[in-house]
Amino acid sequence: MKTLAQTLVKTLTSRAAREAVPGTEGRRIMVYAIFSASVLLAVGTVYAAAIGWLYFWQERLLFEPAPLAIDDPVCSDADTREFFIDVPGARLSVAHLRLERPRGVFFFLHGNSGNLKKWFTDLDAFRQANFDVVMFDYRGFGKSSGEIESEEQLRADVCAVWEHFAPHYAGKRVVISGQSLGTGLAAGLAAQLCAAGHAPDLTLLVSPYSSMRALAAELYPWVPEKVLRYPLHTLEHAAKLLGPVMLIHGSKDELIPIHHSETLCKSMRRAELLRVDGAGHSDVHQYPSVRKALVAALGRL
Repeated sequence: MKTLAQTLVKTLTSRAAREAVPGTEGRRIMVYAIFSASVLLAVGTVYAAAIGWLYFWQERLLFEPAPLAIDDPVCSDADTREFFIDVPGARLSVAHLRLERPRGVFFFLHGNSGNLKKWFTDLDAFRQANFDVVMFDYRGFGKSSGEIESEEQLRADVCAVWEHFAPHYAGKRVVISGQSLGTGLAAGLAAQLCAAGHAPDLTLLVSPYSSMRALAAELYPWVPEKVLRYPLHTLEHAAKLLGPVMLIHGSKDELIPIHHSETLCKSMRRAELLRVDGAGHSDVHQYPSVRKALVAALGRL
C-alpha cells in the first residue's frame, strides 16, 4: 500500500508539472495532487499498521480472561473439587462435579471471558440428571497459568484435559458441550472422538458459530481473511459428527447471529436446533426453556 501511494505521488506530481500552465492555476493543481497522494499514503500506512497489530495481538481481542486468586474457591459445594492438570508450559485449573454413582459426564468448554467462577454454576440440573460435570480454564484464565498462543495449542489443551478424565467414564454416557468460543473446540473434540470410534452420546453447542473466520468476515469485512490466526472451523468438524447434536441459540443474538446455528444444523446427520425467543448472546443460558431442554436431553441418554 505504501509503495502504491508513493508511486501515485510521483506520477501525479510529475503529471501536474507537465500539464500545468504558468501562474496560480498550475501551482494549485500541483498542491492538490501532492495533498491527495499524501492522504492516500497516510491512510495506507495506518491500515497496514492496524492489520499488523491485529495479526500479532489478536489474542487480546479474542480472549478476555479474568484472573482468580489461588485461594479463591471456584465452588464451595461439597460434591465439587478443584485441581490442576499439567500441560506443556502451563497448569490448567479444573473444576469437577463428582457424584457418587453418575450415569455419565458433561464435559463443558466455556466462552471467551471470565473464569470458572462465572461458568461452573447452576449445577443442580446435572445433579438432577445424575451427570458429573468437568470444566477447565484456558491458559491465562482464572487460576490457569501460561498464555494462549495458537489454535493448535488451545485444541491440544482440550484434548489433554479430556484424556485425563476419559478412562474414569469408560462405559458411561458422554456429553461434549461448549458455549460461544467453546463450541468450535467442542465440535473439534467430538469429531475427533467420532473418528476414533468413540462418538459422544450427545454434542451440545450453545450459541455456536460456523467458523470464527466467517464470523470475523461479517463483523470486520475490512480485515483480510488470512490475518485471522484462529479460524476455528466449526462447520468442518460438525459435518463429521456421528451422534446426536443439539444446538441452542438466542433469536436476538447480535454477536453470533442465529443463522450460524441454522447453517450448522443443515450440515449434520442428526441435529436439532432450539431457538430461544428473545434471548441474546450472553443471557441465553438463563432462560427456563434452555434448562428444561438440557434436563430432558440428558434424561434421554
